[in-house]
Amino acid sequence: MPKKGNRKRLKFRAGDVCSESVTVADYADADPAIVKSGRLKKAVANAVEKEVKLLCGLEASQGAVEEVLLSSQSVTADALDSRDDLEPEEDDAKVSHKKKNKRRKESIASGDGGEYPVDIWLMLASYIRPEDVCRFALICRNAWTVTCTAAFWTRLYRRHYKTDADLPFHLQRDCIDRMCSLRARVIRSLFHLYEPFSLRVSKIPALPESTPTAVLNSKCLLFWVRKVSGTRPEALWEFNFKFLKQRHSKNGCAKSLCMPRQYEDVHTNPDSDCFMLQVTTLNFIFTPVVMGMTLSLFTINVSTDMRHHRVRLVFQDTPLQRWKKRGDQGAAQVVLDPVHSVKLMDWWHPQYPSSPYI
Repeated sequence: MPKKGNRKRLKFRAGDVCSESVTVADYADADPAIVKSGRLKKAVANAVEKEVKLLCGLEASQGAVEEVLLSSQSVTADALDSRDDLEPEEDDAKVSHKKKNKRRKESIASGDGGEYPVDIWLMLASYIRPEDVCRFALICRNAWTVTCTAAFWTRLYRRHYKTDADLPFHLQRDCIDRMCSLRARVIRSLFHLYEPFSLRVSKIPALPESTPTAVLNSKCLLFWVRKVSGTRPEALWEFNFKFLKQRHSKNGCAKSLCMPRQYEDVHTNPDSDCFMLQVTTLNFIFTPVVMGMTLSLFTINVSTDMRHHRVRLVFQDTPLQRWKKRGDQGAAQVVLDPVHSVKLMDWWHPQYPSSPYI
């Protein structure tokens, strides 16, 4: 559709109008995209009227002049109607733009609202569920400040605590009184105490449905192997890899709220960016030392006996760059076959090894 600024007006000169140059096509078939107004100009109408008077006389041409003027009015109405049909999208855009401006003005006008004190938000926080903590913190600044306090996390723990619950020692009620890493300990205890969280963990399959790609480009901090006893008569071997996620730096930094200084110890969590990969095999397999290296490839395939799975891990000395391809030079490869189970656990998982700092 041509833009409004690109439309051109037809220019007429009164001297150029005569009985031979003026045709019916100039009025009935006029293009509204070219003639913006679609209306016959006064100079053209006067010239036509003068020409008709000279040819037929004043009395005889009176009716003809009226017909010409009526035809020009009909052309104007048709052109305006066609113009409305051709530009519905432009009109809708203008209406929507006006509505947005009106809503913006209304939001600005209604922006001056009442601000409730922190004590009221702390009282309301006693009635929210653990899975709604994030939604509650996004309501306003005071609601977020409440979720930073030690009183909020202590009340959340006591509300769901059970005396008959099987909790690790560092998650017992006597250890919750410590301020350091209080938030992390309460979250980990909820996966033992709160039924919706424990059910979420129990539904995790022994083998992931697809190979997780979020673990790539992570640095291996620790690696250890231990012998475990399972449902099988033979012993199983458990290979544990603790990884640290690499943070990607962004060009523009978003504005974030500053944590209150008196509650920084409450939110301290050394394992916030860590996760653990646990691979259980049927036999002991010799593996190279990969601590301090970066994971560049992680695959889970079918084993050679077609009854089990095979895990392949490739480590490199330097992190991968997004615009560069993976190279096998200087890479260490770990192949575990046959595999009984593969678990990927975050820091809040009940089976995640506890840190001495928490």
